[in-house]
Amino acid sequence: MFKDEHRGKVWDEIRQQDLPAFNRLLSPEVVTAAANRAGMRVGDGPLSIVKLSWLAISAALHRGKSFADLLVITLKILSDQPGWNDSPLGRRCHARRRPRGKRRKKHDPRGQALGKVSEEAFVQARQRVPLAFWTWLLLCLAERFEAQHSAIDRWKEFRLLMLDGSHVALPRWKNLIAEFGTAKNRRKKSHHRPQARIVMLALAKSRVPWRYEVTPWKTHEQTIAHRLLEGLRPNDLILMDRGFWSFALFWQIAQQRAFFGIRLRSKIPLKTVKKLGPGDRLAVWRPSRKAYRKGIVSRKTLPREITLRVLEYQIPGFRKSAVVTNVLDPERISHAEWTRLAGHDAAGNVIEAGLYHRRWGIETMFYELKIRQGMAGGLRGRTAATIHYEIAGHVLLYLLTRWLMVEAGEAHQVDPTELSFSAAQQELHDMRQTLLTADRLRIVQVLLPRLLARIAQHRIAFRPGRHFPRIADTYQSGKYRKRSKLRNKKT
Repeated sequence: MFKDEHRGKVWDEIRQQDLPAFNRLLSPEVVTAAANRAGMRVGDGPLSIVKLSWLAISAALHRGKSFADLLVITLKILSDQPGWNDSPLGRRCHARRRPRGKRRKKHDPRGQALGKVSEEAFVQARQRVPLAFWTWLLLCLAERFEAQHSAIDRWKEFRLLMLDGSHVALPRWKNLIAEFGTAKNRRKKSHHRPQARIVMLALAKSRVPWRYEVTPWKTHEQTIAHRLLEGLRPNDLILMDRGFWSFALFWQIAQQRAFFGIRLRSKIPLKTVKKLGPGDRLAVWRPSRKAYRKGIVSRKTLPREITLRVLEYQIPGFRKSAVVTNVLDPERISHAEWTRLAGHDAAGNVIEAGLYHRRWGIETMFYELKIRQGMAGGLRGRTAATIHYEIAGHVLLYLLTRWLMVEAGEAHQVDPTELSFSAAQQELHDMRQTLLTADRLRIVQVLLPRLLARIAQHRIAFRPGRHFPRIADTYQSGKYRKRSKLRNKKT
């Protein structure tokens, strides 16, 4: 990092005026703690790790801007305000420092105006940031969020978590194809587009990302899940898609005194040992010898069998299904609490969906992150380091927006999952320039409470029972998997 202290102070003042809705959440203390845990120095120049974190969020917020424009977009807005040239910050930004001694490189910021930094200097500084820093920064933010809002993600004695994976389409560049790979299911090689795999562990009720990892496309989701699930707490309850069905993964979760819920896969040989009630039974699963020979599980580190609880149910109009869990006691979580659907009772009160159906919240998270926030198709990097930097900015922006939605829900007594993420983003966008040009006292006392009130106004209507056909349901031959919805005369 550059060590120009004068320019560093100027850019620190600019940073404090940009994105003031997030400044109190993404504070320098949080960034410093993440840098220390990642084993790197923070720096005090104009492109220190604190400024780079702020620029990563700006890159996600302004997808149509180049990296060069991101460095000066806030400065342009501020310089258009009346009296800017006479303000202390305006005079300092236009001041030039003459380099002393030998001739310096053209990208050295010490020979330029204090308010300018070249894109090449930005690229060089960004390349010095290790990938582990973004993991620690997200974890530090999530821990700080949970310390302030610990009750929101608790259900009985459990902390609810969701785990799932998705893909991220990348720009078609040769080095990205070599680094991340492509999906090999297209007919023509010219149609191959680089894709990265992203797997995320998130808090279920607040929908705040907890940990995530971006890997090449060929890396299996279960391999990533083993790393993400290290360090679970006792009584954590992870809701997973059946693509994570793995004996080793189940045992890893159980060894940490945590629990899981997952949909039953077909052709799994489960031997019933005890019936607990209608559609509720205990079963033993022994992996086949073929699985041992392939090295999927190891005899040395894993037991020969595991006891699971199987909860069978059927939604009207759909095929029979089952949820499998290692919460064996029906008194801790009943069959209905696992599988019930959302609806209204006789008094008109809302009945929340069962535990496993809340897993769909992470599918909504990926949709909001990739489509609504624009990460899918909005990445412009040409190297792996740049792609990781941009994705980190998108995840941070999503976390901070969700944090504001939780605060808005608590301030106005609304469930944050009932608030519209798209409307929250729009309210942030509408108030951005007002926040930029307002003084700090007005921001804290007037604008931020007003922003939370506006976010709380946009509630999503409660519409239980909706169904949208998935792509797999449109296959005529049923080659890949059976249809989820039963066929009738209308379909």
